[in-house]
Formats: sequence, structure tokens, C-alpha cells
Amino acid sequence: MAAALAVFVIVIFALEAYRAKKEEKRFVESLYGDYFKIADKKYGMERFSNIGSYYLRHRKDGQIDDITWNDLGMDDIFKRMNYTLSASGEEYLYYMLRTLMQEKEDTEHFEKLVTYFGEHPDERVRFQFCMSKLGYTGKYSLYDYIDNLDYLGERSNTRHYILDFLFLPMIGMLWLNFPVGIIGMVVLMIYNIITYFKEKNEIDPYITSFAYVIRLMDVCDETEKIKSDACRDEMKTLHDHKKKLQGMRRNSFWVMSSNANRGGNASGDIVNMLFDYIRMVFHVDLIKFNSMLKYLKNHVEDVDILIGTLGYMESAVAVWIFRQSLDNGWCMPEFTERKGIEMEAGYHPLLEKPVKNSITADKGVLLTGSNASGKSTFLKTVAVNAILAQSIHTCAADSYKTPFFHVYSSMALRDDISGGESYYIVEIKALKRILDAAASGEKPVLCFVDEVLRGTNTVERIAASTQILSSLSGSGILCFAATHDIELTGLLEKEFDNYHFEEEVKNGDICFNYRLQNGKATTRNAIRLLQLMGYDEKIIEKATHQAENFLATGDWKLT
Repeated sequence: MAAALAVFVIVIFALEAYRAKKEEKRFVESLYGDYFKIADKKYGMERFSNIGSYYLRHRKDGQIDDITWNDLGMDDIFKRMNYTLSASGEEYLYYMLRTLMQEKEDTEHFEKLVTYFGEHPDERVRFQFCMSKLGYTGKYSLYDYIDNLDYLGERSNTRHYILDFLFLPMIGMLWLNFPVGIIGMVVLMIYNIITYFKEKNEIDPYITSFAYVIRLMDVCDETEKIKSDACRDEMKTLHDHKKKLQGMRRNSFWVMSSNANRGGNASGDIVNMLFDYIRMVFHVDLIKFNSMLKYLKNHVEDVDILIGTLGYMESAVAVWIFRQSLDNGWCMPEFTERKGIEMEAGYHPLLEKPVKNSITADKGVLLTGSNASGKSTFLKTVAVNAILAQSIHTCAADSYKTPFFHVYSSMALRDDISGGESYYIVEIKALKRILDAAASGEKPVLCFVDEVLRGTNTVERIAASTQILSSLSGSGILCFAATHDIELTGLLEKEFDNYHFEEEVKNGDICFNYRLQNGKATTRNAIRLLQLMGYDEKIIEKATHQAENFLATGDWKLT
């Protein structure tokens, strides 16, 4: 009998191992069938809003603030490189993009991990397979569940133990008075079943978080099999903190399978039906849930560390894939001690057919040029690459040399209707935060300003812009600014190098080459664009005459 049972157990384990191997093979085949479509994900508004949960829980000084993040369209950058397959991976990747590394040791360690996964495809795919099994927690972040654990209050198992203990005298009563014993057991079972469903409905949402923690531990078991010096520190961290969570896993079957097998009853799964009745009558899963709840509350930090460590490793895989997807080239940044930036053939990673530009900036850069000539795109190109350099150690350029910076922008601001603030107020607040960051002197500041003070009149705009931009050219700050006010190029020529973008009129149309040129802009196209769009010739003629008169005399006259 014992031998037959042993053979049966061996067969079951062999079948499970075969099933797991087959599942991994299917995953590998689908992965290599169209590798880069992993990032082609559908994000619901609610789910995407939760991707920042890890970041919100780990806020600190120097991270990319909301203004800069939104100015540069970093949500789209994140989506472009999100080759992760789990909630832990994508939440950490989001956090990584908003948290600039400030030490070479950090960038070098991350690069070792990226390189390892790039050079070891079998280990990389095996790790990705593990993370795909870890998966997601639904439309809510794990941290939403963890933060709400306190709403359940202090839960005791005393009542459940008493109810279970009452079955013993009822069983004894069967020998003394069988009908009374039967009635007592039936009444007790009915009461337990009624109270079971009430409590089960309360805890059901939290079982999702418990299941994710258990899967975290399972993935740690598999990940620890990776033997490499590149991720030795991560392996030790996973081992140490997983060990502290072992109590979560003991007898967790009673809680986890109660949700996982809900479809079993309909299909006539007798074993699952039997277990469900045991749960309902004896509250086994409620008892285990309460002990797991208490355990999790005491080990939230360990769960957080596991999420961060696995997320960090999966982010390294995502960065490697992202690099391979950059058909226009990429480079690792070189971090230097000097203040300036040197970029060769840089481009914006979201552009399929970009025009690459190069620049060496040892002091402020002031961009001028016609509307739609490429000024804003160039600012975003430099800014995005600055962030990518210090977050994922990757730049969309042939080469990129930079010191470590804190990065800020004031580019795509809007009126704050809810706060009752005009565009001008919003803008001067955004600029003030940059000046304050530079004044703190913690780290050099790299900032990007598009059309400084566009929300006010010309005379005061030029006067105030001159002083603000001059303040943004100090020793601890490097500023890239774009403007239509050509007057600023002369007023700030000592603090800023002048560059421009220009256009060419061909066959009745304006063409832009998007090439960065030295010096200030010498052409204007606003009135010319009116003509090309079919405006009345009288409007064009009068506007041209009025502009020429102002340039000649310095006075505005109505014509």
C-alpha cells in the first residue's frame, strides 16, 4: 500500500513538472515570436494610475517632479520601454525613471545586471517566465491592499476555535442521545455556514494581496537559482527577506485555493466541493487568513523589499530589451566632473525617423527660431536623454557626456482652473522652484524652459525674462531655453550661447530641416504662415508693413 502511494505521488510530481516545462516552452516560443510587442500593452486609466504606487511610497528629494514629468511626456516614454511582465517590474521601472541615480557606483552596478541578462538569454527568459507567473494584482496595486489592511482591524480566532471545539461535545452526545447530538451538530453547522459567508465577503478583496505575496516568495525561490556575481547582492536580499516571510506560506492552501477553485463546483470537482464544505463548517480558511493577516502586518517592509528587488531586476531586463528596440542607435552615458553636456547625434526615442542633432554646452543655451521649427523637440530631446542617462544608464544618442544633475523643466504649463491661478502665476511658480533647487546647492541643476513668461505683456516679459534667465546661468545650474523674443539673444549673449532652427520656403510651402544651427535666428515666419494658409492679402500686407515699421523705428503704429 505504501509503495503504491509513493508511486502515485511520484507520478503526480512528474506530471506537474512536465506541465510546468511545457508551459515555460510555450512562453519562450511566444516571447521570441515577437519579442518587442511585449511593450504594446493596453492601459486602462484606473490601472495606469496605480503604476506609480511604488514611487509614491518611496518619495524622496531630487526625484523628477510632476511638472517636469508631464512637460516631457514621460508617461509615453515609460510605456515605450515597459517590457516588464509583472506589477512589481512595471511599478519599479516607473519609480526608476523618476529617481535619478547620483553616483557612478549605482550606474555601474545596474549596468552589470543589464549586461548579464543581455549576455545570458537562457537565464533572462527563465527569469521573465517567473515574473510572468508573478503577474499583476488586477486593477489595484498591491500597495492599495497593504495600506488598507488596517481597515480590517484586529481579528481574533478565539470565536472560530470555540465554535470548532463545540463539535466535540456534539459528537460525544451521539453516544448518549443520538437525536440531540444530530440536531446540535446540524444547528452548529448551519450557524457556522451563515457566519462564514459574512466574514468571507469581508476578506475576499485582501486574498488577492496574500496570493501575490505567496507568488512573490515562489518567484524568489526560482530567482535564487541564478548564479552570477552580477546579481549576488540581489540574491542575498531576496533570500534574507523571503526567509522572514515563511510563516505566510505555511498552510496557505486553505486560503488561496478557496478563491482559485471557485469554478470547480460548477464542473463537479468533488475534491474542491469537499474542501469548500470543510471551510464553511470549520472556518479553516478564516482562521488561517487571520494568522496570515497578522503576519503580513508585521512584515510589510519585507514584502516591500522583495517587490523592489525583483522589480529592479526585471527593470534591468526591460532596459536591455529597450536598447535592442532602438533602431536609431543608443549609447551608455559617460559621467564627467565638468558642468556641461556633450551630445553627439542625439534624438528623441519616441520618433521613428528622427533628425539627429549634436551639441556641446558648457554654459546656457538659448534657442530661437520660427514656429514649428524644432525648438521644443530639441529641448525635450536633451531633457529626456538627461533623465534616461541617470535612470536607466541609456541614451538615445551616439554619445552622451554629462555630470550628475537634478533635472527640472517649465515647458507645457496650463492655467490652474481648480486652483484659480492664471497661466502667469503657474509659470512664475514653476520657475521659482527651479531657482530654489539651484540655490540649495545640493546637486547641479539642469533645467529646460520653453517660452519663458509667455503669459504676460511684451515689455515686462523681456525685462523679467532677462533677469530670470540670467539667474539660471549661475555656477550650479545649466539652462536650455527657447524663446521667440529675439531681443534676449543680445541681452544674454554673455551668459548663453545662441543656437537656432530655421525654415526654407519652397513651392509656396515652408519646409523645416530640424537641424540645429549656430547663432540667433534671422527669419520670422508667423506672417508668412498666414499667407500660406490663405488669409486675405490685405491682412498680410498691413501686418508686414506694421512689423517692418516697428523694426525700423521701435514704435508700434496702426496701419
